[in-house]
Amino acid sequence: MVKIAVIYYSATGTTYKMARAVEEGAKAAGAEVKVLKVKELAPQEAIASNEGWSAHRLETQDVPEATLADLEWADAIILGAPTRYGLPAAQLKQFIDTTGPLWGQGKLVNKITSSFTSAATAHGGHESTILALNNTFYHWGSIIVGPGYADPIQFQSGNPYGTSHTSQNGSVPPDEVALNAARFQGKRVAEVTTMFLAGK
Repeated sequence: MVKIAVIYYSATGTTYKMARAVEEGAKAAGAEVKVLKVKELAPQEAIASNEGWSAHRLETQDVPEATLADLEWADAIILGAPTRYGLPAAQLKQFIDTTGPLWGQGKLVNKITSSFTSAATAHGGHESTILALNNTFYHWGSIIVGPGYADPIQFQSGNPYGTSHTSQNGSVPPDEVALNAARFQGKRVAEVTTMFLAGK
């Protein structure tokens, strides 16, 4: 069975909902999936000042935090983060920056990888955030699998790079188009990983 780690950061829950949809799609394709959050870096005062942020932190208190062992375990790794100035949120970037030991040992080579994002505004850095995450994958020596236009849902979601959603500062949760696009992305990664491992 293909093993997939979906590793995400989410402040108010948008990216978390997308991560769960990715998980659904991957499981439907027969994969074993771990959904893992990364460590929160923001000060408690900042979190407490935002009702949605503090509520989401409570909602996901039982979601385990990602470790380097999870990356080693996985055949495929799917990263998700909101965009910050067109780049992945610092919390996910900080986790990525800890992967040097695995990278140095070549343990991330030939992992199947993919990424997704959310942004507060339309055209607010969706594609550049996904492409920035993909830069990490190039350095790891992993194999990037984007959703492309391999399913009709992609013509509605409009993004062949990876699923994205415009949240209007967290006030608009992912709709069924975004969630179905995320499900398809998880399914596609699981299917391609299955084929890749069978070919090895």
